[in-house]
Amino acid sequence: MSTMELLKKANAQKTRLACLSEEEKNQALLQMAEAILLDEEAILEANRQDMDGARGKISDVMLDRLSLDHGRMLSMAEGIRALISLPDPTGQVLETVVRPNGVRIEKTSVPLGVVAIIYESRPNVTADAAALCFKSGNVCVLRTGKEAYRSAHAIVKAMQKGLMACGQDLHCVQILEDTTHEGAKELMTAVGLVDLLIPRGSARLIQTCVQNSLVPCIETGTGICHVYVDKDADVEKALNIIENAKTSRPSVCNAAEVCLVAEDIAERFLPLLKERLVDKRDVPVELRLDKRAGEIISGTPATEEDFHTEFLNYILAVGVVRNVEEAICHIATHSTHHSDAIITENEAVAEAFLKGVDSAAVYHNVSTRFTDGGEFGLGCEMGISTQKLHARGPMGLRELTTYKYLVRGEGQIR
Repeated sequence: MSTMELLKKANAQKTRLACLSEEEKNQALLQMAEAILLDEEAILEANRQDMDGARGKISDVMLDRLSLDHGRMLSMAEGIRALISLPDPTGQVLETVVRPNGVRIEKTSVPLGVVAIIYESRPNVTADAAALCFKSGNVCVLRTGKEAYRSAHAIVKAMQKGLMACGQDLHCVQILEDTTHEGAKELMTAVGLVDLLIPRGSARLIQTCVQNSLVPCIETGTGICHVYVDKDADVEKALNIIENAKTSRPSVCNAAEVCLVAEDIAERFLPLLKERLVDKRDVPVELRLDKRAGEIISGTPATEEDFHTEFLNYILAVGVVRNVEEAICHIATHSTHHSDAIITENEAVAEAFLKGVDSAAVYHNVSTRFTDGGEFGLGCEMGISTQKLHARGPMGLRELTTYKYLVRGEGQIR
């Protein structure tokens, strides 16, 4: 089926889906989660085919993003179930005004309509996006990259079985068959058929959508995340946080890419950082060092471009700065406004950092890896918005709604 045909079928479901009760939506979510686990064997087989096709073409770290196993299947289903316990974001009266003439005005949350998601090699995004859209009353149109198409298609087929098992239309969740650049462009220009486009993936994908989309688009994801180690940091705490932020899953957007160290602690801290991330690890992290860091420990000399790069790998750019003010300035110059952290026991310095850094999530003594819908209590997420209008940070259910005014009266005229 062509992209335009699928989009027309999606639009045909908007009104009906927007009118479903919370109970009906929750029942469908439960069925979708169960269907994914019932179809686990077929989904994992499709994923094996994707993995076989991708080996030798993408890095091992990116292969990990593509890979599914029993544990990740369980997590996928649990992410859907978690949405059942969250309140329906639609139909909420946000404000009420009663005018002197008796007219009652209610600002009420409603679905966006048709939400399209362009993403690359993470199959779990398929389930997360579809479930979030359905719970928020939106029709979901998915467009994955060719590397993950078999996996994503198998997940969608399972979710559609769940929908039909409770009397819902399978076209509420759809996946485009066309994975070409031309197909993506067709989605970006589907004015009147797509209400919101969300790109999730590489910086190149996101910028392509932001620059070329004629439909409303939310910028997500690219994460040049910083951890600044202040002179008053607890060293062991800093080492634990940086190791987690960099190595727990380096291929995700909330992984740390830059470590900044205050000059007053650098000579003490940097050798310990090298010991923790390089010398004692089976998979060592490549440290790309600015001039001042390179005078203290050995590593790869950093270029200016390294501080502008989302590595998504076992690579960390390291720089030495004078103080928190210089750290804030460095982050303002290089950050993608995703997630940045300060490690310090000085509350005044921490507050200066929290107020001065203009990112979607700013942390004090916490790993940047917590920028995630589940960790924020939002259930699964659509992505991390790095823009400021409509949505910022983890995009959960509320961010997939807009509002309209319901105006009630008894015959008033102007």
